[in-house]
Amino acid sequence: MTKFDHDVVVPDAESGLNKKQQVARMFDDISGKYDFFNHSLSAGIDVIWRKIAINQLKSLHPQQVLDVATGTADVAIMTYKLLQPNKITGIDISEGMLNLGKQKIEAAGLSSHIELYLGDSEKILYPDNSFDAITVAFGVRNFENLDKGLQEMYRVLQPGGKAVILEFSKPKGAFRILYNFYMKLLAPAFVQLFSKNKKAYQYLNDSVQAFPEGKIFLNVMNEAGFTQTYLKTLSLGICTIYCGSK
Repeated sequence: MTKFDHDVVVPDAESGLNKKQQVARMFDDISGKYDFFNHSLSAGIDVIWRKIAINQLKSLHPQQVLDVATGTADVAIMTYKLLQPNKITGIDISEGMLNLGKQKIEAAGLSSHIELYLGDSEKILYPDNSFDAITVAFGVRNFENLDKGLQEMYRVLQPGGKAVILEFSKPKGAFRILYNFYMKLLAPAFVQLFSKNKKAYQYLNDSVQAFPEGKIFLNVMNEAGFTQTYLKTLSLGICTIYCGSK
């Protein structure tokens, strides 16, 4: 399988743990502040990004949805509110994030519609063709093996089903200068006011810089088996939606 630069980007290069173990620990550590950082650092635009991504599934009317790297279940909850499928299953490698997600689901009265499980995106414990839609928001960048993760998603997707992936990207042109200033100076300063975990933010920036975005990522999806692939850039390229069918 192809190895990509972002596959080897880790939160702590001096740790003896592999990427998957480090990422799980990192999200366990920052889980209590994750939603706050997400919404604050993006000025709330991340909510709009998620809505646009989920609406890529609207015409499909999916009934069985898998949310990979579900985190605190923001996408799972929004997916139910927008599309109202019969069942949404969320998986994540961080117990800390899942615990918060379960609390949010219960508070929203959606426990009968959304279930969360500890699970590895590169070894999804469901049979072939189990879901008619798959969502991933800001998660594929954390895969230890991008090829394997996408192939697993393709495997559990039903024929005619669709995967929607939302991920950070790097803007083009003059706006990229402002973006880099924000990512390298302003955002880290903000994070340091509320968290001691500086490596978590550095990892975010490093993994975004190394991720194979745009048409390169569409080619990776094609190689994993997806067809009818397309992308939509959002907010001048800060974020990109990638879609593919089976």
